[in-house]
Formats: sequence, structure tokens, C-alpha cells
Amino acid sequence: QVTLVESGGGSMQAGGSLRLTCIASGKPLDRYAMGWFRRPPGKELEFVAGAAWHGGGGNYYGDSVKGRFTFSREPGKDTIFLQMSNLKTDDTAVYFCAATDTIANLRRATLDYRGQGTQVTVSS
Repeated sequence: QVTLVESGGGSMQAGGSLRLTCIASGKPLDRYAMGWFRRPPGKELEFVAGAAWHGGGGNYYGDSVKGRFTFSREPGKDTIFLQMSNLKTDDTAVYFCAATDTIANLRRATLDYRGQGTQVTVSS
């Protein structure tokens, strides 16, 4: 059984920054692609950022966050981060971390594991 726990969400004014953390436990995820999704109010789940387990191909980002968000993964540990800068009101959502076998499946939201989420609220 794998558990993913997100932290770092909260309320922020537009233009501010937040850093999300996801820690996995239960079994090693070193061979899994990991990343972040979000679900804005009343909208579908959206891919935010992620990478393959081997790092090949670099980091992938959703179009709406490119240049503002940075994904990273702590080497040798099942911990990932999402540094969010220049936040916009449209970034308001529940943010989930997730893991699956390939980066392709991660980007299409074919997920093996997903956390419970952390709320991010951005006000103008």
C-alpha cells in the first residue's frame, strides 16, 4: 500500500509564492514517474508538472504553469516538490501528487497512486 501525503498548500495573494511537498511511503517509488495535478473548482483534473523516474526528457509542465512553476524530486527519496511563483487567481485548485509507471501515463492521468490533495487559494 502506497500513501502520498501533500503539504504546503494555503492562501496567498496573486503574485506570491508557495512550495508544495509530497512524501510517499509504503513502498519505494524510485522507478515511478511522479508529478502534480490540480483540480480547479468545477473543472477537470489538470496535469501540472512531473518527470520520469530516470529524469530522462527533463521536467514536463502544463502550458498554464510553464515559466512560473518548478518541479523537483529529491534524489534517492520518494519526495517531490512544486515551487509555485507568480501565482494567479486561476491557480486556485486542490493540488494532488501522483505516481505511475511512465511519464506518458502520468501526463494522461493514468495513475497508480494519488494523494488526498492540498488546497491552494489565490486571491486578487
